[in-house]
Amino acid sequence: MENRIPLAVIAGPTASGKTAAGVRVAQLLGGEVISADSMQIYKHLTVGTAKPLVQEMQGVPHHLIDFVDPHTPFSVADYVKLAAQCVADVHARGRLPILAGGTG
Repeated sequence: MENRIPLAVIAGPTASGKTAAGVRVAQLLGGEVISADSMQIYKHLTVGTAKPLVQEMQGVPHHLIDFVDPHTPFSVADYVKLAAQCVADVHARGRLPILAGGTG
């Protein structure tokens, strides 16, 4: 039997409260949020992406936000590799990985 990592998923359209829900779940269950939004990965693209503000994060670590230059090629395969590593890293710290976003 393969080892499975517990993972919470919060999905839905923009402005449906995913950020607040992710933060609350993280606070209640000792987790960290991993963004699953295709636009929040890009640096300098704040308008229209609904990136969480520092105040909204309420001290909860958020990953895979604001780290790729818009001119740098980045694929879903690149995202999957980084997200899997983030999930493993969060779990290794004894925290619950919480995948949150609106991008399928």
